[in-house]
Amino acid sequence: MAATPSTAHPIPPHFRVLVLFEKGGHHVDYSKRAQTWLNQLAADSNFSLRYIQDPRGITEAFLDSFQLFIQLDYPPYRWGDTAELAFEKYIEQGKGGWIGFHHATLLGEFDGYPLWKWYSGFMGGIRFTNYIAGFAQATVHIEAPAHPVMNGVPDSFTIQKDEWYTYNKSPRSNVQVLAHVDEASYTPASNITMGDHPVVWSNPNKKARNIYIFMGHSPDLFDNIAYTTLFRNAIFWALYN
Repeated sequence: MAATPSTAHPIPPHFRVLVLFEKGGHHVDYSKRAQTWLNQLAADSNFSLRYIQDPRGITEAFLDSFQLFIQLDYPPYRWGDTAELAFEKYIEQGKGGWIGFHHATLLGEFDGYPLWKWYSGFMGGIRFTNYIAGFAQATVHIEAPAHPVMNGVPDSFTIQKDEWYTYNKSPRSNVQVLAHVDEASYTPASNITMGDHPVVWSNPNKKARNIYIFMGHSPDLFDNIAYTTLFRNAIFWALYN
């Protein structure tokens, strides 16, 4: 039987995306839903995905084969020196784009690991301090509606459930803030606040296009069109350096 044109000459994917996600814990349901959503987007847009659950195998050569790195609810520790240095070069030299979600700003001393100082600087010089363990609904306000990642995203939208991390300071002086959460909108109300509270930002001081999106705990986020529009926009914006 003769091969069809598609099997004889398969069309190569437009680009390759690396996705790092956690093996366990309470973000697993989010990560599973994210993978279903990403797989569909990849099929529709002709790009490939490689999922990993342990960053310790990351090297410079490994990262060089990906045009985008999505850090999907994985914290900035337990990486190992080789992976950390490879990631730093990937970002500093603009070898590809980066999108981080939620747990990607769990910066501090955790599980016996020290603060990753370069990464803290990458995220605006912040350190994690607290979070709303019981979750809260809140309103997010866009600050940079003209930015490509906000194309089609409403000026404000509601997130039904998240932990709303606080940090030792706002990263605003060191990054470009794209959106913030209105702490007065927390339902139920919470005294775990930080005043100026960015939740989406980019660091223009790095050669790689990059964006951090705090929201990333509940799988229900993928039922929120504002969130999925932001996620989709971030992928295609971060790719093209």
